[in-house]
Amino acid sequence: MPYRIAVAGVGKIARDQHLPCIGKNRNFALVAGVSRSAKIDGVPNFENLSALKASKLKVDCVALCTPPAVRLAMAREALDHGWHLLIEKPPTPTVGELLAMEVYAKKKKRVLYATWHSRYNKSVDMAKAKLKGKHVDFLRMTWKEDVHKWHPGQAWIWQPGGFGVFDPGINALSIVTKILPEPLFVDSATIEVPANAATPIGADIRFKRGDGTSASLSAVFDWRQKTDEIWEIEIGTRDGLKLHLKNGGSVLEVNGKTVHKAVLQEYEDIYAKFARLLKARKSEVDPSPLQLVSDCFMLGKPVVVEPVS
Repeated sequence: MPYRIAVAGVGKIARDQHLPCIGKNRNFALVAGVSRSAKIDGVPNFENLSALKASKLKVDCVALCTPPAVRLAMAREALDHGWHLLIEKPPTPTVGELLAMEVYAKKKKRVLYATWHSRYNKSVDMAKAKLKGKHVDFLRMTWKEDVHKWHPGQAWIWQPGGFGVFDPGINALSIVTKILPEPLFVDSATIEVPANAATPIGADIRFKRGDGTSASLSAVFDWRQKTDEIWEIEIGTRDGLKLHLKNGGSVLEVNGKTVHKAVLQEYEDIYAKFARLLKARKSEVDPSPLQLVSDCFMLGKPVVVEPVS
């Protein structure tokens, strides 16, 4: 019997990715939508999780696709109702909230799956395998896109806890924290914040190795890109290996030669994995991308730039 799933937060990402992928996966059956303003056709809709619970509708799990700032309380409520959880990225506004959520899910003996969609393609897995045991001394992440294209009319992204440009930038961080043979650490950052916003529109970051050896490790995130998106990661190792992940990590070049082009089906893979985790009654929570974002804010120098329209 398929897992009965409700989607909480019926915004752009839910409609673009979660709902279609749930519809294609025989392991799940969509039974409800939860939103204060939006509705999902063909299923009952509720304004909040309490109303869903009161309806007596049978639910096994919930996909939380709301803005991150409200998720901890919603996650605790869902877990109290006995429901398993899948969480859209970024999972929470702080590392502390994510760790608390993980502890609470364990206490309630429910599955918690904090997803990082950009990790899910074969090119990323191939890059990880090629870097195993290597000494990385060069890293350059370039993540540039147009905020008005990807977050049209979404005011929450500019509010405290909304992440700003780190909402897409954390995708790059989720890839490198998966594939690098050793963890990296934030050394310094410049964070550009619009005069009328609380979160950044651009960031220039320098990282360091944990062993103190010299390395050129950096990232640039920018939400003011008006042409095609640039989602690329370049990596070099001490023994001369050069990797280049393009198109959000779906294309892998090794020493200048394309070795793999993945068909993007990140959310399909996420729901396939969620089904496996549910069957095994096993949670998966990795706070490392969120920790790097937190460290960027801790060590970053804020610079005020022109207002965002």
